[in-house]
Amino acid sequence: MLGNFSYYNPTRLYFGDESLNYLKDELKNYGPVVLLNYGGGSIKRNGIYEQITAILEEAGKTVVENPGVMSNPTLEKLREGIGIARANKVDLILSVGGGSVCDYSKGVAAAMYYDGDPWEKFYLRQEDPDPSQEIVPIGCVLTMAGTGSEMNGGSVITDTEHTLKIGHVFDDRLMPKFSVLNPVFTYSVPEDQMKAGIFDIMSHIMEQYFSDSDDNTSDYIAEGLMRSLIGDARKAVADAHNYEARSNIMWTATWALNTLIGKGKRQDWMVHMIGHSVGAFTHAPHGYTLAAVSLPYYRLIMADGIPKFKRFAVNVWGVSTEGKTDVKIAAEGLEALKGWMTEIGLPLTISELGADSSMIEGIAKGTFILDAGYRKLTHEEVVQVLKESMAD
Repeated sequence: MLGNFSYYNPTRLYFGDESLNYLKDELKNYGPVVLLNYGGGSIKRNGIYEQITAILEEAGKTVVENPGVMSNPTLEKLREGIGIARANKVDLILSVGGGSVCDYSKGVAAAMYYDGDPWEKFYLRQEDPDPSQEIVPIGCVLTMAGTGSEMNGGSVITDTEHTLKIGHVFDDRLMPKFSVLNPVFTYSVPEDQMKAGIFDIMSHIMEQYFSDSDDNTSDYIAEGLMRSLIGDARKAVADAHNYEARSNIMWTATWALNTLIGKGKRQDWMVHMIGHSVGAFTHAPHGYTLAAVSLPYYRLIMADGIPKFKRFAVNVWGVSTEGKTDVKIAAEGLEALKGWMTEIGLPLTISELGADSSMIEGIAKGTFILDAGYRKLTHEEVVQVLKESMAD
């Protein structure tokens, strides 16, 4: 295992079907005013809202509500939330919902005590809050598994005016102080959102896995997480109330992106860069945009990382090596990935998400090109991936 690194994660997790009981203990650590961020109202329909507000009331908190956080949080909504937080001088931001709500809450927390333009500083310039700046603490009650935002510093915001979707991974200060993970809360998530979350998890693991060539312990962990996810995804699609499957998926989502399996690795993240830009144009669920561009991207870079793609085929999918070249084995691994995606009902093309050929140049232009994986793509190669993703 090559490289030097430090590892620290400040988020305390409460996991299981009784995990919400711990919220009242956590609330003792924070001031009286709580900003409650949540989405379109599903938590009111499924009873989660009533449970949480009852706990907040019992704890004597003043609750300021900020509903309507969308699945791809917009810059306009971010500015609205910052205004609400400042006007009420909130002491804690409690995010209730999926990863988008948690992502959004980090943006609000980072900007509440910042006088400048948060979009310019945190997202366009990719800077963190200054060391001396006060940061509002965040807690999360997760209702959808996928982003891993409950235990990392990631935040993705969309500027609809300029058709840009940009993610920033904040430093440790913006990681949630605590997160409540009750797998039962994920039961009411619509099937398409569940599937999108499943592939988001898979993509997070692959983005970190498909880089470097040393014998890295992180890769062994990643392979185990992928095998677990593949089987549990099948079970969850067949029975959305399969607690064991949903709990495994939720736990896998957290460990897929809490920085552990990326240690000692360069990491890639080009699928996310392309997927973000597709999402800015189509407003499709994040996991679906990743699914739609993954196969064309990995076929393009496979030649630059044959040993790892072969390992993926053998260790994750059980592809037989007998009588086959390494290239053939690697290609069969990607075909196995495609077969699983098809089996659980994921989109394989961006045209299924509403994209058309007239958008390709704009999507490519809005894609941030990174230099960390097996190959640094050119603009023309991004266009190639997008064209191939129009019809897999």
